[in-house]
Amino acid sequence: MGNLNKNDYERMIKTAREMRIRGLRMAHAAGKTGAHLGGGLSCMEILVVLYTGILRVNPEDAENPDRDRFFISKAHGVLAYYTALEKRGYLSDDDLESFERDEGTLAGHPVRDLSRGIEYSGGSLGMAFSVGIGQALAAKHDGRPSHIYVLLGDGECDEGANWEAFLSAPNWKLNNLTVIIDANQLQYDGPTANVMNLSPLADKLRAFNWEVLEVDGHNVRELYEALSTPDSEKPRVIIAHTVKGKGVSFMEGVKEWHHSVLNDKNYEAALREFEVTP
Repeated sequence: MGNLNKNDYERMIKTAREMRIRGLRMAHAAGKTGAHLGGGLSCMEILVVLYTGILRVNPEDAENPDRDRFFISKAHGVLAYYTALEKRGYLSDDDLESFERDEGTLAGHPVRDLSRGIEYSGGSLGMAFSVGIGQALAAKHDGRPSHIYVLLGDGECDEGANWEAFLSAPNWKLNNLTVIIDANQLQYDGPTANVMNLSPLADKLRAFNWEVLEVDGHNVRELYEALSTPDSEKPRVIIAHTVKGKGVSFMEGVKEWHHSVLNDKNYEAALREFEVTP
């Protein structure tokens, strides 16, 4: 298990803060189109740890066949995804400025572009997990060192295709596969416990023969330690307990911020919580 040193810990905390602020600016600039704020803010620390501490990727060699691969199955988490890609050097500030604009490079859901570090075109839920399994199988077959990471939402776990994937990966002994569940307890229609109760999720996944770890999804140290744990004989799933809308008090745990328009008043109020001005 990896240990996060003090400098890296402080850097990740600072980076997550910067990404939240940048994500708010992107959402506000999107205007009446709106943006997926809740689920983007909930997975910031997950993306920070992956892109600044775990993933073996290089924007100067973006198509290296031995690279790790990350698939964001909860594709509405782009405010975290795009800002993490910018921090890693795949995207420019101009790219972020183009978010959801006509003829811009970044849409409301990611579109596959390896030169920008985007491995998968998202939008329809419940599909990227199976793509990740295919990639993990291919890496095993070809003898490549690539590790495959997939980010699911807990609401997305309602999709039956994901449970077929949960059944398949252990069958093929894909210990080069790690799934992270952003367990923020809310989805578009309300609390996940009311829409489709997953409890006891960890027990179910262990019964499917996964190695299961549970962490505070906003604690970069816990995330780093879980993600850097040496591979076992099983595929690994990390249940990251998070808060939807994390970092902005009036968005936290409020389902209406799953996707919403960030008007001037709310934008200024959100930035004040980070002690910055528009």
